[in-house]
Amino acid sequence: MNPMLDAGRAVLAQQPFSALLGTELSVLEADRAVLDLPLRHDLLQQSGFAHGGVLCSLADHALTFAGGSALGTAVMIPELKIDDVRPALGKRLCAKASVVHAGRSRAVVRYEIDAVQGGEHKLCAAAQGTITQLAEPRKQG
Repeated sequence: MNPMLDAGRAVLAQQPFSALLGTELSVLEADRAVLDLPLRHDLLQQSGFAHGGVLCSLADHALTFAGGSALGTAVMIPELKIDDVRPALGKRLCAKASVVHAGRSRAVVRYEIDAVQGGEHKLCAAAQGTITQLAEPRKQG
């Protein structure tokens, strides 16, 4: 039983877009997060690999959850940079993020996204981003 993971999963479940994609939070602990996303046909681009928007969404979640584990739940991403290494081909994507440095209101997070097929992980994207703490959570009105 992991209260941080349970809370993270509850937050993810409240996001309709994450549910649409099928994003799953598998690890959430201090300064680290791992997310998985099954690659369905409707998430691929015309050449048969994961659409860049899918990679960006997974990156957004990995950064936010890892950074939020250090700064608290009210965070946003003012900056992220992704370098695609190879096309994301496989049955699922796995994003692993870890905090490089956390101050009082900002954290720098690095992450990698692997494409997974038959138990084999192949790096498809590497990135870094900045997480900023918000003054208070915003409510949708």
